[in-house]
Amino acid sequence: MQIKEEGKIEIHTENIFPIIKKAVYSDHEIFLRELISNGVDAINKRRMASAAGDCEVSEEGKILISIDKEEKKITISDNGIGMTGDEVKKYINQVAFSSAEDFLQKYKKETDQIIGHFGLGFYSSFMVSKRVELITKSAIDGTDAVKWNCDGSPTFSLEKSIRDEAGTDVILYLLEEEFEFLEPSRLKTLITKYCDFMPVDVLLNGEVINKKDSLWRKSQQHINEDEYIELYKYLYPYQGEPLFWVHLNTDYPYSLQGILFFPKITGRADWENGDIKLFCNQVFVSDSIKEIVPRFLLPLRGVIDSPDIPLNVSRSALQTDRRVRSISSFVSKKVSDRLKFIKNENNKKYCEIWDSISPFIKIGAMEDEKFSDQVEDLILFNTTKQISSTEEENDGLISSGNNVYTTIKSYIERNKKDGKSKIIYCTDEVGQAAALALWESNGAEILKTENIVDVQFIPWLESKHKELTFQRVDSDIDESLKEDNSIITDKEGETKNENLRTIIKESLNNEKITIQIQALKGENSPPALILLPEQMRRINDMGAMMEQKLPGLPEHHIFLVNSNHRLVEALLKLNKQSVIVKNPVKETNSSIAKDLSIYIYDLARMSIGGLPQEEISSFQLRGAQLLSDLVEKVI
Repeated sequence: MQIKEEGKIEIHTENIFPIIKKAVYSDHEIFLRELISNGVDAINKRRMASAAGDCEVSEEGKILISIDKEEKKITISDNGIGMTGDEVKKYINQVAFSSAEDFLQKYKKETDQIIGHFGLGFYSSFMVSKRVELITKSAIDGTDAVKWNCDGSPTFSLEKSIRDEAGTDVILYLLEEEFEFLEPSRLKTLITKYCDFMPVDVLLNGEVINKKDSLWRKSQQHINEDEYIELYKYLYPYQGEPLFWVHLNTDYPYSLQGILFFPKITGRADWENGDIKLFCNQVFVSDSIKEIVPRFLLPLRGVIDSPDIPLNVSRSALQTDRRVRSISSFVSKKVSDRLKFIKNENNKKYCEIWDSISPFIKIGAMEDEKFSDQVEDLILFNTTKQISSTEEENDGLISSGNNVYTTIKSYIERNKKDGKSKIIYCTDEVGQAAALALWESNGAEILKTENIVDVQFIPWLESKHKELTFQRVDSDIDESLKEDNSIITDKEGETKNENLRTIIKESLNNEKITIQIQALKGENSPPALILLPEQMRRINDMGAMMEQKLPGLPEHHIFLVNSNHRLVEALLKLNKQSVIVKNPVKETNSSIAKDLSIYIYDLARMSIGGLPQEEISSFQLRGAQLLSDLVEKVI
């Protein structure tokens, strides 16, 4: 080659450098990732070429970064394969021509070691530099070192230089507005962020910065539990330990490795962005991969590393990319396989983690039909059924601590024996305590569901399985909970139920309330219940959820009064006394009967979510007055 040569970089437009600076990369700090990646590529190329006998063998690969504050420059050096003068002209001067592509035609083995996916790579250096020098020496015997120099214009200079060992130095003379990168702490942060798991040492001013060990690239047979937990704590400090993890590894039809952790979510999960880190051959790319991982898995944490995910396309193009969709299906399948393994190997552990993982599984089932089929037998519900000493009665039940869990399938099998076709459930053990106690006292098995997710999940289950019907404990009363005493009449020929209905209707004076009188079975049956038909209640709950508030009580509802309860029987007696006796006792009893009717109604309202704040004070005052009146009658 000539001693000194000048020429023009082969580009298609004079504006390539402004495009690089403003459009190709949104964040200037990416330059360090690109240059370190190129250095690691060069080291791997030399290793492969030397193994084939085509170049000198090198010592262990490493990337050296040094800062010169006086000269306002940064030098990134590697001991990789280097370049000849002709290779510099071919690979550096022809923008958008990837040296990795040409190299792989010769060395087709171990292709996953070549990063080569970051587009313009080397030219990202001009985002922060007013001038860039490149000094390189090829590892091929008999070649000379050369120096390439460019000030950001389409012109360059290439001349003979001196470099003792094979490799490449990239020297960046920084722009004034980019002097922040002269601070060691700033570069150290970037190395840790982007290159922490690079397979070679990255040294800054002589100190090794990167962790280097990428656990997900190893075979899971050679990794113990402590190593997984250590990686999780390193990636996500102060987050405790994960519930479990899923190791990903496939070579066909794409290359992908990774580890996904199920975290102990104590707050609100991020279902929109996620916290899974995307790598390309151990180089950090992004921590927002919502186009690659199914939405229902976004709250998971961990690493996905793949050279086959296109990084230079738009987000919308990613969503329609066939490979990306295939990767998404692969990840969800591996998650379901892992869940099946845990449940089959240790169902008690599965129950222990169920409350934490159930949102992932239920939302995933609703959003992904394939995933739904894969996890159908993994969905559990907490049940009021207790573990019995009789083995047959425990079929399908799993205990964990104070909780007992069941699948829908085993619930149906158990309750078929009693002739029940509906699945009875509650969403709030405290708010629905009265109705829950009524069902339980009559031997019914109740499923305990979750308020937020199950508002959508239960209707989805019914739409998928037409034979399923869910009924909340406070939506209706089963015939098995009722006693028929409606034929009992008083001296005037009116039934007990008719008398009670008349008293309560006059006391409440609200035509929008449907009053039902029924004798309910069980010692723990409540004095009254407010019932909402299942579909009406679902619409009410869904509307409240969309408005992000607690569901209120619709104006039109059913007020079911239990004629078997002692408080209701006392109400009936008070009313009879008010009819028989003379004034002023009659007026007093009538007033107490009215107050007691309203009080029973308010108690029922409280059991479905409480009274409005503005009514609590009057409820307390009326309650105190009612007790005073009743005590006076007794004393």
